[in-house]
Amino acid sequence: MVKVLARSIREYKRSAIATPILVSFEVVMECIIPFITASLVDSIKAGGSMNLLLRYGVILATMALLSLLFGSLAGITCSTASCGLAKNLRKDMFASVQKYSFENIDKFLVSSLVTRMTTDVTNVQIAYMMLIRTAIRSPLMLVFAFVMAFRMGGRMAFIFLFVLPVLGVGLAAVIYKTMPLFRKVFRKYDNLNSSIQENVKAIRVVKSFVREDYEQKKFNFAAEDVCRDFTRAERILALNGPLMQFCIYTVMSFVLSFGSYTIISSRGSLLDVGEMSALLTYSFMMLSSLMMLSMVFVMITMAAESGKRIAEVLEEESTLENPADPIYDVPDGSVVFDHVSFKYSEKAERMALSNINLNIKSGETIGIIGGTGSSKSSLIQLISRLYDVTEGTVKVGGIDVRKYDLETLRNQVAVVLQKNVLFSGTIKENLRWGDPNATDEEMVHACQMAGADEFISQFPDGYDTYIEQGGTNVSGGQKQRLCIARALLKKPKILILDDSTSAVDTKTDAKIRKAMKDYIPSTTKIIIAQRTASVEDADRIIVMDGGRINAVGTHAELMANNEIYREIYISQNKAGDHDEE
Repeated sequence: MVKVLARSIREYKRSAIATPILVSFEVVMECIIPFITASLVDSIKAGGSMNLLLRYGVILATMALLSLLFGSLAGITCSTASCGLAKNLRKDMFASVQKYSFENIDKFLVSSLVTRMTTDVTNVQIAYMMLIRTAIRSPLMLVFAFVMAFRMGGRMAFIFLFVLPVLGVGLAAVIYKTMPLFRKVFRKYDNLNSSIQENVKAIRVVKSFVREDYEQKKFNFAAEDVCRDFTRAERILALNGPLMQFCIYTVMSFVLSFGSYTIISSRGSLLDVGEMSALLTYSFMMLSSLMMLSMVFVMITMAAESGKRIAEVLEEESTLENPADPIYDVPDGSVVFDHVSFKYSEKAERMALSNINLNIKSGETIGIIGGTGSSKSSLIQLISRLYDVTEGTVKVGGIDVRKYDLETLRNQVAVVLQKNVLFSGTIKENLRWGDPNATDEEMVHACQMAGADEFISQFPDGYDTYIEQGGTNVSGGQKQRLCIARALLKKPKILILDDSTSAVDTKTDAKIRKAMKDYIPSTTKIIIAQRTASVEDADRIIVMDGGRINAVGTHAELMANNEIYREIYISQNKAGDHDEE
């Protein structure tokens, strides 16, 4: 885990190395100050001259300024290194997620990925900051202060060696008890964020069914569950404070009692007032260092689990990889399914697709229809290699899709998914996802074919109209037409419309299909639809049922020979087409 996280330090390595060095100088300066102060006290007691006092004052002031300087520089380099690590971790995690296949993404909850990139990274950032500064400063302070205390107080300094094991055992017990609790609580954090995400995305449904109270109770229950686990962990961690206080007061009582006794009984020959004051100062230094170390251990305890969760994301290998010698040219838009079977994961009990054999010629218009759960979308996701087949082969342009460079293949297969997504930005910026170099004329032409230009031209800002996150300021039909226009701008060899005209009326649907036929005649068009009107004029229609191809034919052939297609057609025409805008 540490090695994986350390890869993200990169350009901030110098700051990370400089911090412990600067901290070391700061500690040395701080530890020398009490020693000089003790000499000053003894000089005053012996009746030293004003010149001697001024000399001591200049030395002390210089030491204090140097300590301040080194401490300030250490603070700057430490913050640069820790913030830089956090930035790189988020950047690397986001880059890893972008490389994931759908199968990888299915493995992690979206809410879990968000928690890992925010809360977990923050925990690791704080722990790293403590590691390169406090975790260096505290042990150094302990060692230097002990050496100086031994020089000042002799055998009295050994009291610290008796305190250390007590603290060590206490800290080990705290860590042992809290680690499992933090592991549990981070998983519950994921569930809490999942509840928030689900509720916000479905807020219109929640309000429509007046379920605000129910959702609030559900969220409160999850929040209280997290609170309970955190409280248990914090209660155990809170024992750290009293343990530290016990050790501090034990040492202070010992130093004051035996120190005073030594001064009185030896009349200052074994221990003087100045040495006694320095010994007390070193006692505070050591014990405060121990307290800081305990805080570091607490933070590392929390961050260890966060670090593991981050490393999981960084080490996750995509189930889809480019071949060793990829092909960078897609000859045409022909598609062949050769004895294809597919399931979403190795653990799945049944195949989503079974023994699919299909030959689609380049330039053909293919309709796919079937009931809910018939695996229509699963079929087309194999063409652009969003998933790999479990058995058999999918070929595009006569070549197995697994032999193509992934980016090349997906640039030639435009998919308008069932769940249309627009990103925050202008209409132009969204359209240029299809072609970053598209001219204004090309965008207008694509929108005209998709039936989007008519409503875009009515907006005050036209194509510069800002689309809110998720496209919430446009209707479902408008969103679908913009997504179709975006796909048309790619000028792909294969265009897949996955039920992407369900929110437009049949008249607009027909116009879109006619425009595509005229504009991209050589492009293979695959249209998944719920209504037969959307696929009636296709060259061939595939009827899916239970993950298998039930029939293939034209509208007329299927009406005459296929019961499933005929039932769908008759039920829709009896009920009438209820067009939605």
